[in-house]
Amino acid sequence: MTKLRLQAGMVLATLLLFVAALALNECVFARSEYVRGINWIYLPAGVRLLCTLLFGEAGAVGLLFASWLVCFGYFFPHDFSRAFMGGIIAAVAPYLVYRLAQLRFGLKASLVNLTPRRLLACVLAYSVASPLLYHAWLFLSGAREHLLQGLLVMFVGDLSGTLIVIYTLKGLLTLCTRRSTKLPC
Repeated sequence: MTKLRLQAGMVLATLLLFVAALALNECVFARSEYVRGINWIYLPAGVRLLCTLLFGEAGAVGLLFASWLVCFGYFFPHDFSRAFMGGIIAAVAPYLVYRLAQLRFGLKASLVNLTPRRLLACVLAYSVASPLLYHAWLFLSGAREHLLQGLLVMFVGDLSGTLIVIYTLKGLLTLCTRRSTKLPC
């Protein structure tokens, strides 16, 4: 029962972090939207990778629910197939990168062996995988107008958003570590 509760907590944390990142992105980078759902800077992309690396399968499930929530309720409420597939791709892309990192780097659940170089490789792989999967689906579904431009903008947006989230978190962790070492025991 405890493991189930922990998994549910990770799913909920992922959902909340994703929605919060989307709200922040809509406030701060509203003018960076290229077309509906594709931004030049997209902070939720960073949350997708972060939560999947931290929570594994529970993070992917949380992303699926969060992505369906925002796709059906906000981005594409009148386009069932785009909302449905967009949610699936949003969860699958970071999970594939997570699984690839496990295979290629022997990534452990504790992330103890996730070096800065390996983390950057994960960021780059995710920033390619997500737009590629999404635009492959768009191509197969017949939406071919401005496909290459959308792919490029989504790559830039996912890369910039992921780097901002990851390095902001890294900076905060470094700050917290420095402060905790200065406190008397």
